[in-house]
Amino acid sequence: MPTHIDLEASGIFLDPAHIGADLYDLNGFPGVVPGKGLVKGLLYRLEDSGLAPHLDAFEDIIPGDPEKSLYYRALTEVLDASGEPDGRLAWVYWFNRSVDGRPQITDGDWPLEAGTPQERGTV
Repeated sequence: MPTHIDLEASGIFLDPAHIGADLYDLNGFPGVVPGKGLVKGLLYRLEDSGLAPHLDAFEDIIPGDPEKSLYYRALTEVLDASGEPDGRLAWVYWFNRSVDGRPQITDGDWPLEAGTPQERGTV
């Protein structure tokens, strides 16, 4: 979570949600890539669209240069806990690099309050 961006004042956290993807530990921060897993997340409704470029910058998106961007943002189908579509779409930041050699977080969960997954176990 970006500590320099006041998300509480710029929108509202909604509810837990999932996406169809695989989650990896990228040396202390998470990265999701297309895959067959179920990744847990938290929906957030952005009330101030002017904040989007700041969130993109936090995720190392380089405007006009997707190949050099660390992540890319894409509209993604939201799933329920059983992996079924729940009828919503959300913007998701997808990791834009290879995950070869990176540990996969097989339970699909990177809790914000739990520290890094290395402390919880990865494969």
